Amino acid sequence: MRWQGQELNAPSAQGDDRRTGEVPGSMPLEAAGPAASDSVLPLPAGPGTTDPLIPLQGLVRSVRTPDFAGVTFHEVLAKSVLNKVGGGSNMPFEWTVNPYRGCSHACVYCFARKTHTYLDMDSGADFDSQLVVKVNAAEVLRRELARPSWQHHHVAMGTNTDPYQRAEGRYKLMPGIIRALADSGTPFSILTKGTLLARDIPLLKEASAQTEIGMGISLALVDPELAKRAEPGTPTPRARLELISRLRDAGLPCSVMAMPILPWLTDGDESLDALFSALAAAGATGVTAGALHLRPGAREWYLQFLARHYPELSGKYAGLYGKGTYASKEYRDWLAGRIRFFKAKYGFTGGARFLRPTGETAPGEGRPDAAPAAGQEALF
Repeated sequence: MRWQGQELNAPSAQGDDRRTGEVPGSMPLEAAGPAASDSVLPLPAGPGTTDPLIPLQGLVRSVRTPDFAGVTFHEVLAKSVLNKVGGGSNMPFEWTVNPYRGCSHACVYCFARKTHTYLDMDSGADFDSQLVVKVNAAEVLRRELARPSWQHHHVAMGTNTDPYQRAEGRYKLMPGIIRALADSGTPFSILTKGTLLARDIPLLKEASAQTEIGMGISLALVDPELAKRAEPGTPTPRARLELISRLRDAGLPCSVMAMPILPWLTDGDESLDALFSALAAAGATGVTAGALHLRPGAREWYLQFLARHYPELSGKYAGLYGKGTYASKEYRDWLAGRIRFFKAKYGFTGGARFLRPTGETAPGEGRPDAAPAAGQEALF
């Protein structure tokens, strides 16, 4: 089943305005909200119809707006926003909040792409352009946190799709979510590529006085041209480095998830040196880095990207990954050694600690024989 208006998924609809991060995505859109120029799409007529709009649970309306060319927002009323992580997971947290599904950052390697197939949408262009927005996320979360049964577990955000993607400039969900968590004394962490986070630095400083918070920036590509091809909807690497510095200047810790390292594209000594030196100069308080994972959904989309831009690497990736998710153990061992070298060179003594206690070793770092465990693709 397909969504109405699939022609909007053409690459030409991405538009440079989606990715500059120097701050068109960061500040002008903060004032954006539902406007008269919005194009509201019809809701499904009911069960058994052939309407091409899939009846998402709680769907209120589907909207297109000129400010987000090629993107459709599907606004839903969520019944719950606190998500319990499955018992078999090796994640260093038990609970998550994801106010959005799908992500206009359009990273070709994004592990979360397959989750869009659960909505009868594809993991490629639909993931980038058909965005589900839980418009009542803050109100529902506040009610859930007020329950006597809530044990104030750590809540992680940004582990599935980015809470500070450009849609946040329109919907402004994160301030209410941050306030609900802080007011309840619930510790939380945020992982993002989005420079819109700068808007909420004063609020985050206030929250840090009420509860334990962790901040993480996702940044593995510092070559702006490669980033433009592989992460076409994200703020530029320079913009994210400046965000790290702004967080540090505000007195907030800021770790970095330098993932994924892309075989034959960003794993050379020159690339790794540029990455770790830039992170050190920006003031990052810790770094976790590791090789690209090719999970179903992301795998197909990433290999199409390779065939389009780096066809000479397609055969090499086939040899390195075979039909599996992870690169060969030999490659992971080698890369772990290079990462340790450059971390030591630039004074990074540990991993990104915003989701784990100080001193705990990140999977794959400091243990060259470690293979990433199933379920760790969101963070490591």
